Amino acid sequence: MQKLSKRLRAVASLVKPGSRIADVGTDHGYIPVYLCKAGLIRGAVASDINEGPLSSCKAFVEQEGLADKIEVRLSDGLDKLCSDEFDTVIIAGMGGELIADILSRCTYLSSKHIILNPMTHPEIARKFLYDNGYEIISDIVVRDSNHCYSVFDALYTGEIMEKNRADYYLGNIKDFSEKEYFIHLLNFLKNKSKSGDDYSDIITALEEKL
Repeated sequence: MQKLSKRLRAVASLVKPGSRIADVGTDHGYIPVYLCKAGLIRGAVASDINEGPLSSCKAFVEQEGLADKIEVRLSDGLDKLCSDEFDTVIIAGMGGELIADILSRCTYLSSKHIILNPMTHPEIARKFLYDNGYEIISDIVVRDSNHCYSVFDALYTGEIMEKNRADYYLGNIKDFSEKEYFIHLLNFLKNKSKSGDDYSDIITALEEKL
């Protein structure tokens, strides 16, 4: 069985058995191949905006004998995908700003299970979800080698609840045991505050968790 990094395993762990996934920005296609080989999904569309990684993904899919289950497609975000092709969308390994932009350009996501792994600015991705009627279900911080990453999933409820800025940074995180990640975030916000921006509300909320 192909092994995934801890970061990608955390992403894969949020996929519901029997799903059909769209892996946006699939790169080499590691997640859909892993999930198919494990028998956890019925099929996948693996998409990327760049032909180079997509070519590597196609070769990997064919090597693993999964061309009948994983379709490899050139696409800018979800632009070339249709709603009936998947029930779960995964966007991992991009910045929070780009993730929010990709989601904002798709008109049919309210029926989908959304799984995100922003490499930077997860607060921007969470804000998009909250502002558009989604509820964040699982919200975890995973350590992989020397880095910590945010991984979370969401479902559409249609209810837009009032949130504050601390909610965008802390989301639905229950486990604060990766102290290094939160201390780094705390120091980042304190340094930003020195330049005149007021992050005192977020700093206070974070200090209360630690």
